[in-house]
Amino acid sequence: MAQIYPMWVDGKELEGEAELIPVEDPTTGEIFAHYLSSCHTASAAVVDRTVHLAHAAFKSGIWSKAPRHQRADVLDQCATLLTSALPDLIALEVRQTGRAIREMRAQVPSLVRWFKYYASLLRVEEQPVLPTAGKLHNFLQRAPLGVVAQITPFNHPLLIAVKKLAPALAAGNSVVVKPSELTPLTTLLLGKILKQAGVPDGVFNVLPGYGGTTGRELVQHPLVRKVDVTGGTTAGRAIGAIVGANLARYTAELGGKAPLIVFESADVQLAVNGIAFGSFVASGQTCIASTRIIVDNKALPGLLEKLKAKTESITRRMGAPTNPESMMGPLISERQLSKVEALVTEAVGSGKAKTVTGGSRMQGKSPLDGTDFSKGYYYPPTILIASDGGDILSTQIWREEAFGPVIVVVGFDTEEEAVRLANDSEFGLGAGIWTQDLAQAFRVSEQIDAGITWVNTHHRNDPSSPWGGAKSSSGVGSENGIEAYQAYTTTKSTIINYASTEQSLATDDWFQDGAGSVRYG
Repeated sequence: MAQIYPMWVDGKELEGEAELIPVEDPTTGEIFAHYLSSCHTASAAVVDRTVHLAHAAFKSGIWSKAPRHQRADVLDQCATLLTSALPDLIALEVRQTGRAIREMRAQVPSLVRWFKYYASLLRVEEQPVLPTAGKLHNFLQRAPLGVVAQITPFNHPLLIAVKKLAPALAAGNSVVVKPSELTPLTTLLLGKILKQAGVPDGVFNVLPGYGGTTGRELVQHPLVRKVDVTGGTTAGRAIGAIVGANLARYTAELGGKAPLIVFESADVQLAVNGIAFGSFVASGQTCIASTRIIVDNKALPGLLEKLKAKTESITRRMGAPTNPESMMGPLISERQLSKVEALVTEAVGSGKAKTVTGGSRMQGKSPLDGTDFSKGYYYPPTILIASDGGDILSTQIWREEAFGPVIVVVGFDTEEEAVRLANDSEFGLGAGIWTQDLAQAFRVSEQIDAGITWVNTHHRNDPSSPWGGAKSSSGVGSENGIEAYQAYTTTKSTIINYASTEQSLATDDWFQDGAGSVRYG
């Protein structure tokens, strides 16, 4: 029997009048769980009540006015308890996302770093004193915003939830999370963990559901003072329009179409390993996946040969996500699989591109472990190149975010051409450069329109390192680092006059008798 997961509101599991929504196992297409959602008729009432409870917790000061060292201690405890819960969280994350367990065993344990980083930041943050003229002491403090809403995607449910949660809680806000309707289960489990760690009731809440109902009601609520979303560009723009009408704060990490440039001086095998990781981890379902591979024509034939071999070795080792030897799992849903198939079909069918390897939905049994690919949403890692005389740059897959394991490989002759191809996109989130020429690495990285550029590596993600786009289609604002913490606060400037009474009487009487000089500012 499929397990039922309730909502998490005001420090407890909430059932009541709610709709049951199924959760599918992408490996088999089977329903293995349901969760209670505030969708349809109950949506507005449940969202409104949850936001008001979060607002009441904020106004009470139990968290928002708690000493920063107390909040830091709680965040550290969140990290400790999260570590203890890792085995169960990893297993559930694998089940709901279809991600290979070897990926989740690497990714999920890293989440504790975000709680620890923002706990440390609270303990060492300095408050500026400004050089205001006169006998004035002007100091700045950061105050929490209030109720903040967070919309998280299906591809990294726990990672992205924690990346947003940690700075929001560190700053003293109350949080309502709306996880993806496809993968909400591990986020729901965070409720009990955070409560046990000491997060007060009402400060952390989870309302799973669909974006058009639960999500809309949440982001348009007048008590929500900030919305932080990770998702597609279309949804990000729609949410931004709603948030703007309320004059609330907004952070959005949206789409990507990351270029990866390989120069002649690069070690070819290192570059191939980097391309495979940057392109095919999470089955290509990441916003910074290196999907446009731009290679010096002098290195292209040798690189393409090695990349084909590497890619086919991944395909041979695909199987059940629970198998530690499986290299890659399925896509998240039939809908996502159909989108990837359509983009590849358009490119190849137009005569502008041809496949080097992959290119069609997987069928039959896995040679690794006998997994029946036809039951799940498996798509092999795929390499596309231009057909003879074909203009692959005019295909949809060169332009659009596929969110699947498909890369386009093109050649270049000059550094200037490589930069032009890299910037030939409406997106500007991540980018990669492979070169052994240090001067070239600096020179090219300065010219690439991306918020994050990796040199001789890919997809490095640290709590201290800002993560955001350089073009509007990739979002606004940043995750990670001091910037994320500050984005969850408002600046409060306090100016204290410490002049003596006599001095103030002599200089601060604006409407004094006579025509003497007066101050301004």
